[in-house]
Amino acid sequence: MDNFLYIKNMVCNRCIFVVRQELEKLGVVIKNISLGEVETELPVNILPIDKISSVLAQNGFELLENKKAKIVEKIKSLVIKVLYNPKSDPQKLHKFSSLIEKELGWDYNYLSGLFSAQESITIEQYIILQKIERAKELLKYGELSLSEIAYQLGYSSVQHLSNQFKKTTGFTASQFKNLTENMRQPLDKVK
Repeated sequence: MDNFLYIKNMVCNRCIFVVRQELEKLGVVIKNISLGEVETELPVNILPIDKISSVLAQNGFELLENKKAKIVEKIKSLVIKVLYNPKSDPQKLHKFSSLIEKELGWDYNYLSGLFSAQESITIEQYIILQKIERAKELLKYGELSLSEIAYQLGYSSVQHLSNQFKKTTGFTASQFKNLTENMRQPLDKVK
């Protein structure tokens, strides 16, 4: 029996809190919850799926029922979890392909093709976009130097981060830092 719900757009701890709260209001007993995934006490086939889907949609989430979409969401959740965990080893960020393959238990080439077909971008492009969003956040906080940000995000050099930042945003890191307008994107909209 399958006791897992897979949920799109869960990108932070606040999302986990909201999903937990909403599911518990519906009487769903949760054994475990993490980004994109909820393990329930009861099998999914006896849960009120229509109600769950509706309440999730009202909060900006989407219940995934397609196996391929579930796999893609697991990849996205893993990337976000690693990039936004301040305790992540920057060396891990150089080997995302190995990490993804190990965590999901599938061949990376298969996962890469599946991701590209579902999202119209490669896993590598998605990782770069997420790294740039994280860099934007860290730049706006102003607590780390560009060199420290590059290291934390697993870049081989400040120049590499600077080049990707400029190519992706159209701004240098310094220009972006000095902008008064917030140009960050919600993580679930990065694509």
